[in-house]
Amino acid sequence: MINIAVVEDNVTIREGLKILIDGTRGYACVATYFECKSMIESIGNVNPDILLIDIGLPGINGIEGIKRAKEILPDLTVIVLTVYEENDLIFEALCAGASGYIAKKTPPSKLLVAIQEAYLGSTPMSSHIARKVIDLFNQKKQANKNSFGNTTLSKREKEILNKLIEGDSFKVIADSISVSIETLRLDFRSIYKKIHLHFRGETTARMI
Repeated sequence: MINIAVVEDNVTIREGLKILIDGTRGYACVATYFECKSMIESIGNVNPDILLIDIGLPGINGIEGIKRAKEILPDLTVIVLTVYEENDLIFEALCAGASGYIAKKTPPSKLLVAIQEAYLGSTPMSSHIARKVIDLFNQKKQANKNSFGNTTLSKREKEILNKLIEGDSFKVIADSISVSIETLRLDFRSIYKKIHLHFRGETTARMI
């Protein structure tokens, strides 16, 4: 069973997601929130596998909500619900601790598959975001000198991101570098973890 919590201020979308999730075998919507404050207060007790969260929320915004949720549950998988898949705010959300994003216009069946893939650790990104990740790590030596900032992408991780930029699909990438889908899932998990560590390094550097 994949336990999912939803943070969405639009009541129609929020209730629609709850009905979809609870009505599908193997999925359960364990909590819904219209803003981040109540989510932050109870997320530790709810302890979901997946947090689906909008960015443009009243009060505490989604990016700050992601940061606080990850502080409480470091292993929580966070997926951003977004209207604009190429929005730079998505990249900020990934840096804050999200491990993927789903467009709100995604058909229900595909949304459920995306949640399952995220649960399994498979969260590939768009070519736009992949390019921003490459740029982030190309610039990191100038921005950070601390231990978090020293995190670098491996040769294979760079190859994977460049193939995403070229438009290759998840399966095509796995075949082209001769690895299994499960291994590629681990590679993506590592990439997202390094993005999160890099963000933490920038935050630590600003505090010093």
